[in-house]
Amino acid sequence: MSNHALENAARALKNARCAMAFTGAGISVESGIPPFRGPGGVWSKHDPEKFEKGYFKRHPDEVWPLLKEIFFDMIGRAQPNPAHFALAELEYRGKLAGIVTQNIDSLHQAAGSTVVHEYHGSTRRMQCMKCRMFFDSHSIPLDKLPASCPACGGLLKPDFVFFGEGVSSEVHRAATDLAKQSDLCLIIGTGGQVMPAGRIPYIVKKHGGTLIEINLHDTDYSYTTSDYFLQGKAGTMLPKLTQLTLE
Repeated sequence: MSNHALENAARALKNARCAMAFTGAGISVESGIPPFRGPGGVWSKHDPEKFEKGYFKRHPDEVWPLLKEIFFDMIGRAQPNPAHFALAELEYRGKLAGIVTQNIDSLHQAAGSTVVHEYHGSTRRMQCMKCRMFFDSHSIPLDKLPASCPACGGLLKPDFVFFGEGVSSEVHRAATDLAKQSDLCLIIGTGGQVMPAGRIPYIVKKHGGTLIEINLHDTDYSYTTSDYFLQGKAGTMLPKLTQLTLE
């Protein structure tokens, strides 16, 4: 990738009236969280069907230890990386209106971003499937599984989207509204294969916006939709782009 592309992308971001970011698993890989898809991904080691809502309800004893291992032990230990901090800096400096993320790791918030629409929910909360109450995940002990509701003893489910479960209409509306208002979208660490989340950048494009993509490899966005494709690690490329933008 030429410096020319990076400089042009920085100029576009600097001049944007309302910029947003759309992030996926690739931004958190450098924090030690493996992607879910592809070689070495979580679904290459674990059967995704076990994370289908109906299966979970029928076999909580089998699924909860997997949830603890993948989503609380591994993701719970992760820390934000330079890419997360760069987005927080852009927001702080008034150059980013908000983030739509497909990630459930809350690393954007940990880095200091305040406007984050978590499309697929997060590991921060759990919901009782019986009385529907929500609880902070940190308040729930995971030494005895499956996790049970402190209020009624019902089965607790982490508050992220399982297979066979719909996306929150509230989050979908907020993410879509942000995309409609934005004249620039940073696509970081995602190929947009998961729908309906993957449509977000297309909404920005449809309204005449500019797309800047940062990914290790080209994606469905790269040749058809992205205006600038900055190939490389998010933790390297995004701080460079941020520095040039804020100069």
